[in-house]
Amino acid sequence: MRFLQGRQAKRLATDKMNKSRYDAIIIGAGHNGLTAACFMAKAGLKVLVLEKNDYLGGAAVSLELHPGWTYSNCSYVCSLLRPEIVRDLNLPKYGLQVIPYSGGGVFMQNGDHLCNYNDHDAHRLELARHSKKDSEAYDRYSTDLMRQCRFIKPLLMRMAPDPTSFKPRDLGELAYLGKRFLDFSEAQMAETLRFWTMSVAEFLDEYFESDVIKAYYAGSGIIGTALGPMSPGTAYVLLHHYMGEVDGNIGAWGFARGGMGSISKAMAACFEDHGGEIRSGCGVDKVLVKNGRTVGVVLKNGDDYYANTVISNADVKHTFLDIVERDDLPEDFVRQVERFKIRGSSGKLNIALDGMPEFPQVPKDSPIFNGDMHFTDSIERMERGYDDWKNGTWSKDPYLDMLLPTRIDPTMAPPGKHYMTVFVQYAPYHLANNESWDGANRDAFAQTVFNQISEYSPNFKDMILHYECRTPLDIEREAGITEGNIFQGELTFDQLLFNRPVPGYAQYRSPIKGLYMCGSSTHPGGGVMGAPGANAAREVLRDLGARQTVRGY
Repeated sequence: MRFLQGRQAKRLATDKMNKSRYDAIIIGAGHNGLTAACFMAKAGLKVLVLEKNDYLGGAAVSLELHPGWTYSNCSYVCSLLRPEIVRDLNLPKYGLQVIPYSGGGVFMQNGDHLCNYNDHDAHRLELARHSKKDSEAYDRYSTDLMRQCRFIKPLLMRMAPDPTSFKPRDLGELAYLGKRFLDFSEAQMAETLRFWTMSVAEFLDEYFESDVIKAYYAGSGIIGTALGPMSPGTAYVLLHHYMGEVDGNIGAWGFARGGMGSISKAMAACFEDHGGEIRSGCGVDKVLVKNGRTVGVVLKNGDDYYANTVISNADVKHTFLDIVERDDLPEDFVRQVERFKIRGSSGKLNIALDGMPEFPQVPKDSPIFNGDMHFTDSIERMERGYDDWKNGTWSKDPYLDMLLPTRIDPTMAPPGKHYMTVFVQYAPYHLANNESWDGANRDAFAQTVFNQISEYSPNFKDMILHYECRTPLDIEREAGITEGNIFQGELTFDQLLFNRPVPGYAQYRSPIKGLYMCGSSTHPGGGVMGAPGANAAREVLRDLGARQTVRGY
């Protein structure tokens, strides 16, 4: 009798394990995790996605935190999402619509403004109003930046080669990279090498003289980065933001209709349409490792799920310092992960407005309101804001990237009302004197932002119906990103290509057999791009010998 009971218990345990066994488990339903999941499900694998939050999307989410208003809580504009991924997953079929925007500009302290026009000739005329020399230099600037863009874009959907490897595939990729570089003239080669290591301030100084023009373009070089505009490496960050596209227009930006969560929602629908399974409210506590390879995961509630392939969409620090046992990893690998730079530098405000705020220094029909608006009219002001970050406090004169998505997408607020998104640079994760972000400091941070906007819009504060303020600590808590770093690691040259995240492990694999990475800590980096997820899926399918469904090589 006892023998039968033992056999029955063993059979029940085996049945339970089989029911919770998958070909692959993906940790995190951020957009890269969902991208990887879609391609793997399309290849016929039984895939499970586990998400700690009750909602999907990671940092690409849309939530109604005030009745009638939809907030893009973290990420807020779309451009970097690779068109190859959109086409291959047929995301428009699942409701994705990206609406391009144009306009934007800078409100200046002297009462003037700089407006960004979509029309090339109109934009040149606006630049000439501030500097005729800069107007003449604009085409040269655009051409040189596009040259760098054309060089790097084909690498986004390819695996970064290991320069120390003699494997045929790595040698082939190095040859591909070398051939592209040799297409440059000798002068262009030198400029490219300089560009990847120089500051955005130095780069812009080579083209423009007007403070406000340089400030407008420099903003893309500091967003989400714990560096100032005069710090080496920020010129590449500018390029990283420039190489996206909307409807084939390089460098264009747009709003995902219904908020950035529409991207994640479309991906989730595609994944489930191909037989995938998503479980929300399921935070992973530990990756199970046996004899040097992964065998599954344990959730925070104690449940087990089993797979010989686990892909982490979490950042490299959270993956290998929190949910993987240190004893399962080589010590030198752990040390390199600990040195990976992933510092919080920014915050976010989402604001429900009773109507359209007034900005008296700009005509009401100006296209400035239809794009990204800023109040920092010199690089020197940006650098002083970075000095505050270095001293452990938020910028007293912050760089704001402010947009009104409802000017383009009225579905995000009730009729006649508006939604405003404000990205704030700089805000440190660690405040001076070990002060807490919770409570008074979060409120003071928000008031700093409100005060700056109010200097240019006298009725702005009266229009506020509701707002939420997200510090780097809040972003870490909710999106699960270490220190709230929106790129899951800084985009400096020492952390790109075959160095991202760790030399020797830049090809989405880890020291543990069967454990992969697919988040923005991997090549080619951050932003709502999907490339890390697609690239990781390709490598997993290659290792499993599965039918390829991911574009690449």
